[in-house]
Amino acid sequence: MDSIIVALITGGLALLGVIYTSNKSAKAMSDSMDAKLDKQQAVMETKLTALEDKVSKHNNLVERMYHLEERTELQEEKIKVANHRISDLEKAAGGAQ
Repeated sequence: MDSIIVALITGGLALLGVIYTSNKSAKAMSDSMDAKLDKQQAVMETKLTALEDKVSKHNNLVERMYHLEERTELQEEKIKVANHRISDLEKAAGGAQ
């Protein structure tokens, strides 16, 4: 009878030791995973910020090109008008001589 009680006490204490060790191990693993996740999140935020900067620069370039194309079209139209005026003046000067 005494050996059964000793076996139960020993088994109970061993079970408590296993539970305690398991909890400590799980907590340590959890802390390690949290640290890794925090690091990965920081890296992702840095990459996202860099990507946002690149997109912003690209959008700025597209907007500037649009304005340059508008100005080019306007200048081409002005050149056409000037060429027509020159042609008209040459015809008028040629007919007046």
